[in-house]
Amino acid sequence: MSRLLNCIVAVCPDMGIGKNGNLPWHPVRLSNEFKHFQRMTMTPSVEGKKNAVVMGRKTWFSIPAANRPLKNRINIVLSRELKTAPEGAHYLCSDFSSALNLLDSPELEKELDQVWIIGGSALYKEVMESPGPRRLLVTRVLKQFDCDTFLPDINMDKYKLLPKFPAVPTGMQEENGIQYTFEVYESTDH
Repeated sequence: MSRLLNCIVAVCPDMGIGKNGNLPWHPVRLSNEFKHFQRMTMTPSVEGKKNAVVMGRKTWFSIPAANRPLKNRINIVLSRELKTAPEGAHYLCSDFSSALNLLDSPELEKELDQVWIIGGSALYKEVMESPGPRRLLVTRVLKQFDCDTFLPDINMDKYKLLPKFPAVPTGMQEENGIQYTFEVYESTDH
């Protein structure tokens, strides 16, 4: 059985997700949106297990050093260039398929609950296009910022928007004058 993979991402109206290694709205902080990210990625559905966060090298290094690794989660970094895991990361994999093998390994099987993909753009694209059960937790930021990194368009032939999802707030949210909504999509091909 193939494992459910969760992608979590915040996007601008043009699907922009980053600028110069930061979130597009940086230095403005969306604290509640960040708390939503933490709550979703950190809370396992099974007592005594941990969730994994899988990210590309640039995403890892975009996290302030003081916050690496993301606490109470198994941090897996993907890189074809690095030969050893960056300081603080729990595992280094050369690509997404080796990360999937690691996630299914006996070593992680006992402690692993959910898998969260947290960026960047090439990793999101690979996961969104791969077969099997996928879930996308998308924060739609309703203000356009300048971006240089983008999320691929969500193919509505492959995904459906759920009316609601446990622990995900509904309705318009607003912080620091920036409005956003939370959306959850599920793949239809599993």
